[in-house]
Parts: sequence; structure tokens; C-alpha cells
Amino acid sequence: MIPDIFAVNFFIALFALIDPVGNVPLFAAATSGLKNSTARLIAVFVSLFVLGFLIFFYFTGLSLLAFFGISLPAFRIAGGILLLLLGLDMTRNDFTASLQASTDEEGVAAGGRTAQARRRFESMIVPFAMPLLIGPGAISTVIIYASEARDYGMVGVVTGVGVIALVALSTMLSFWATPIISRLLGRIGLAIVVRVLGLILCAMAVQFILSGIADSTHGLILEEASQPYKS
Repeated sequence: MIPDIFAVNFFIALFALIDPVGNVPLFAAATSGLKNSTARLIAVFVSLFVLGFLIFFYFTGLSLLAFFGISLPAFRIAGGILLLLLGLDMTRNDFTASLQASTDEEGVAAGGRTAQARRRFESMIVPFAMPLLIGPGAISTVIIYASEARDYGMVGVVTGVGVIALVALSTMLSFWATPIISRLLGRIGLAIVVRVLGLILCAMAVQFILSGIADSTHGLILEEASQPYKS
């Protein structure tokens, strides 16, 4: 039962951070003017990048913390503060609309169909796949849940990798369904999805901060608050 809760929480946190549905307008703008087959291929490449990058930090993140002498509670608090800032930005502002203009400028700058598709994909890696989909918040979340997965042994490790793969698959399917989602939700619906995910992200960020303070102090935070679903 506990691994199931771990998997659900991990998936919700990563899904809220990567926000594939909320990033559909950006993907649509970044692949505007391309054939559907080319856009789907770009979605596969972006999803594979997300999968490989997150799995890398899932297995090496704790070692990197040890190398730099950073305790897990300190990283948990720092990651929670960062997630809180990101979540507040998602709930207060439609940041997808603010990034729409810059993505449109990249599309205009590219020229030639075959060359344009290649340049479009290469330009999306840095501003789209890395800072937007895989930001510091997603990396922090992967490292934090990697530490929790150790309590479940090999089952936890496999579960964590499965969650990352499921999030990457969800990202690819969301981008594949860009035309359908855009028509179904509309601009207002997409904005609502972003804000709801931002609210969930804020709550998880506060939970990270509470857990970090509880792990680094004695009796300051109630155990029921730092680990509400521990059995």
C-alpha cells in the first residue's frame, strides 16, 4: 500500500511540474507550420529527453548531494521553496501566454521545411525541454523521491523509474493530442488546468518544507504534519 502512495504522489508532483497539458499551447506554437508527422516525431524526441534526463538524476542525484556536502533536509527545504515560487507563478499568472510570444519569434526565424524542422527541434531543447519541462523543481522532486524510494528497496527503485516513464509517456501523448486538447479545452480551459496544477504544486511544496524542517529539528514539526500518510 505504501509503495502505491509513493508512486501516486511522485507521479502527481512530476506531472504538475512538467505540466504537459498546460504546455500544449507552447508546443503547438513551437511546431507551427510543420506537418503532423514531424510534430509527433519532435514530441517523441522531447519525451525521450525528459525520460533520460530525469532517470539520470534519479540514480545520481543523491551522490551529487553527498559530493557537494548538502544534506537531504536542506535540499528538501530549498526544493520546497523553489516549488512554492513556481506554483505561485502558475496560480497567479498564465505564464504559458507570456512564453507564447518568444516561441512564435523562433518559428518565424526558422526557414525551409526540412531545415526548419531540424532547427525547430534543436531550438526547443534548450528553452522548451530543459528550462520549462525539466526545471530545477523537477530535478529537486526526482532527487527527493529517489531518497524515499530507498526505503522500499528494489521495488521502490523500479516504481520510481516506472513513474518517470509514465510521466514521459503522458508528455508525449499530450503533445500528440495538441490539436484535440486545444479545441476541447480552449484558452480558458488550458488556463484553468495550469492554475489547478499550480495549486497542487504549492501544497506539495509546503509539504516538502515541513518534512525538511522536521528532519533537521526535534519536535518543531508534528509527525502528523510532516508525514501525514505514514502507516
